[in-house]
Amino acid sequence: MATTTEHVRLSSENPKTLPWYLIDLPKYLKGFGFLTVMYISLRLYQGAFAIEHGLDSTEPAFEQYWMRLFYIELAVIAAVASGFWGYLWTTRDRNLDQLAPKEEIRRYFTLTMWISIYTFAVYWAGSYFAEQDNSWHQVAIRDTPFTANHIIEFYFNFPLYVILGGCAWLYARTRLPLYAKGISLPLTLAVFGPFMILVSVGFNEWGHTFWFREEFFAAPIHWGFVIGVWFALGVGGILLQGVTRLIELMDKIEDAE
Repeated sequence: MATTTEHVRLSSENPKTLPWYLIDLPKYLKGFGFLTVMYISLRLYQGAFAIEHGLDSTEPAFEQYWMRLFYIELAVIAAVASGFWGYLWTTRDRNLDQLAPKEEIRRYFTLTMWISIYTFAVYWAGSYFAEQDNSWHQVAIRDTPFTANHIIEFYFNFPLYVILGGCAWLYARTRLPLYAKGISLPLTLAVFGPFMILVSVGFNEWGHTFWFREEFFAAPIHWGFVIGVWFALGVGGILLQGVTRLIELMDKIEDAE
């Protein structure tokens, strides 16, 4: 199998291949498509079984249709986290000081793809599934935190985007000199802030159990969600850091040519 450097050289020589800076584009599109199919499938599953079998956790059908899904999700999340994070760490570049400018530019494009996949997962978790939770709080029997929506939203969608955010952080940390030199504040905030939304979920469920049953979006118990989303604005800082570095690398390439 050709190395990354060989891919860059071959893509420059062969006009039929992708540009050297978009070598990872097919993987990105496959990941993007996989996530789209997965989220739509989960939503269709909700539509098929949530109302009929997901309103009361004491019914035997709830165990069959929802708790079984919950256990499958836990296994998938554990496998994805250990697999992705383990791969990114064990295959880290140990010679970043010898990285060619073109290869570094390519990796910035790949980092952008990672961040795009991450924000796409945050979008699904915070829109279609999170917003419908208001309705579930009104109609489902709250004798358990494992409602038909929570099982997908809190125990799968939220951990999944945390994993993907961690992938973006690890990729930058292990493959780009700029981020390997120290902790990037914008990148860390963009990943850590939405992660704190997952932490707020526990506080939110505790409050709904002991304080009030109704769901008011403006309630103080929900303020943590808003603050977590604000931290996602750190993506703008990542863009500024990347563009500044790309300008330097392009100048080096121009000088060399």
